[in-house]
Amino acid sequence: METLLLAWRNVWRNRRRTLITILAMSFSLMLIQAFHNLSFGVYAQMVDSGVRSGSGHIAVYRGDYALSRDDRLLWVMDEMGVMGVMGNLQTRITALDGVKAVLPRIYLPALAQSSRESRGILLTGIDPIAENGINPLLKQIDAPALIKSLDGRDALVGSRLLSELKLKVGNKFVVTAQGPEGQLVSELLRIRGLVKSGIREVDGSLVMVGRQRAALMTGQSEAIHELAVILENPDLEEKLLPLIGAMLPADSGLNAVSWELAMANLANAIKLDYASQKFIFLIIVLIVTIGVVNTLLMSVMERIREFGVILAVGASPARLRATVMTEALLLGAVSMLFGNLLGALATWYLVEIGIDLRDFIPETMEFGGVVFDPVMRAAWDINYMLQMSAYVLLLSVIASLYPAAKAARIAPAVAMRHH
Repeated sequence: METLLLAWRNVWRNRRRTLITILAMSFSLMLIQAFHNLSFGVYAQMVDSGVRSGSGHIAVYRGDYALSRDDRLLWVMDEMGVMGVMGNLQTRITALDGVKAVLPRIYLPALAQSSRESRGILLTGIDPIAENGINPLLKQIDAPALIKSLDGRDALVGSRLLSELKLKVGNKFVVTAQGPEGQLVSELLRIRGLVKSGIREVDGSLVMVGRQRAALMTGQSEAIHELAVILENPDLEEKLLPLIGAMLPADSGLNAVSWELAMANLANAIKLDYASQKFIFLIIVLIVTIGVVNTLLMSVMERIREFGVILAVGASPARLRATVMTEALLLGAVSMLFGNLLGALATWYLVEIGIDLRDFIPETMEFGGVVFDPVMRAAWDINYMLQMSAYVLLLSVIASLYPAAKAARIAPAVAMRHH
C-alpha cells in the first residue's frame, strides 16, 4: 500500500506531462473501441442483408454448387423418393429451435428477350409467400406488385434490365434457357414489379419468378438449387449447422454449408477489412508504449538524486523497480478508465445516431456484393472492449520495464552528486 501511495504521488509530480500521456492513451483506446464497434455493427448489418437475399445463414446444396454454381446440380425430384426426403427435410429444419425460415430457390442462367432487345439474365425461382417477409430485395416493393404464386407467369425484373430491354411494368417478355436434354426452353412472362437493389450487376440481370415456373424449364417442377436457412440469431449457426448436416440423406449428395462458404465474396471482404484494423491496433500499441516510456523515463531522470538518497539509506533496487512499475500501472489504469468511458460514449452515439452518409453517396451502399444502409450504426462488442482495455494496462507495465531497470541500476554515490 505504501508503494502504491508513493507511486501515485510521483505520477502527479509533473501534472501536465501526466495529463498529456493519459489523454493520448485514453483517446487511442476510445478510437480503437469505437472504430471496431462501428465495423462490428456494419458487418452484422451486411451479413443480415446478405443471408436474407442470398444463401441464408446456412445453405443446403447438392455437390459443390456453393463453389461452382453449376446449374446442373439440381435437387432432382425422382421416383426414388427424393421429393419426400426434401419435403420432410424442409419441415424438420423449420421445426428446429432458432430457425426463422427455410427458403427453397432455383437459379438458372437464361436469356431475356423483348421485341427490341435481349440480355443475359439470372432467372431466380422463389417461394413468394416465404420470401416476401424475409428478402430485403422485396421489402421496397408494394404488395400489389409482388409475385403471388409458385407457378404463375408474373415476374419481378431488375430496374436496369427493364430499361435495357425497353419495357415497362405490365409488358410481356420471353425468357429462354437450356432444358434438361440441351434443348432450348422458353417461357412467356409478364412484368409485375421492379427490383432496385442498388447493385449494378443485380439490377441489370435479375428476373424473379415463382419457383415452380422456373423449375419447369428444367423438366422437373420441384427442382431447386438451394435451401436457404434463415436463423433467428446468427450465433446459432455453429450449433445448428451440424444438426442440419445430420438430417441430410447420406447418399443424396446434399451438404450443408455456412454463409461464409456460400457467400465467399462477402466473407473475404469482411476478413480483409478486419485485417486492416490490426494496423490501427499497432498504432495504439506504439502510442501507448512511447507515451509510457517517455513519461516514466523523464520522471526517472528528474529523480536520479532522490533515488540515490533512497538507495543510500537502505532501499533495495527491487523497491525502486517496483515503484516505477507501479507508476506505470497507475498510468495505464487511469487511461483505461477514461478510455473506456470515452469509448462507451462514442459507441452509444454510433449505435443510437450512427454516421449518415446519405448526403454524400446514393441511397444504398454496396460491399462484397451486398447492399446495406448508408446510415452506418455500431453494435456493442463488450468482449473486445474489455480485451483492448487489458492490452492497454499490460502494455503500460511492459513499457515501464526499461525505465524501471534504469532506476534500479543507479549507483547511490554517483546519483547523489547529480544535479
